[in-house]
Amino acid sequence: MNTAFIGLDYIYDIVHAEGKLAKGSGQALDAAKLARVNQALTVSKEKGWLTILVKVGFAPGYINQPKDSPFFGGADKAGILELGTPGTEFHPDLKADLADIVVVKPRVNAFYATELEAVLRANKIDRLVIAGVSTAWAVQATARDAHDRDYQVVVVEDASASATQAEHDESIRLLGRLARIVKVEDLAGL
Repeated sequence: MNTAFIGLDYIYDIVHAEGKLAKGSGQALDAAKLARVNQALTVSKEKGWLTILVKVGFAPGYINQPKDSPFFGGADKAGILELGTPGTEFHPDLKADLADIVVVKPRVNAFYATELEAVLRANKIDRLVIAGVSTAWAVQATARDAHDRDYQVVVVEDASASATQAEHDESIRLLGRLARIVKVEDLAGL
């Protein structure tokens, strides 16, 4: 089965302890979580899977920011998620060099207004192994959309995170209805 690993939003502003969105949000990733993400990337490369890292961000000047969005509407005023700034760079401890391609998304869902579908189709991908931040937003949105596009969906639970453990657990419970839920250690057997 042709497989792609998709890692979502492991960017400085969201997952680094000093990131503008991570402060107080509970989404900063500790060394153990980052090690699991890097392990997922490494296993994916070893298995010959297509490796994709996705980051959320808006064009300089916030020209494509949805100003009326409850989720993204204040990004320009807060000075967050502007492409080309340090906040949209991948976490410095992430092995981003293992990615075959980086996809930039202007919304929560990795498929929306991106080249993701074209990359997957060009590589005849059947199965998506998804991990990221936040489980409740980006992972759910991307996994649900992938399911509806007829991909086999696998979610890597311990390489994903949400603002709270309860939110993460509920998201994983819901995702279990349309995706296979695994741990990083299970990837070698896929």
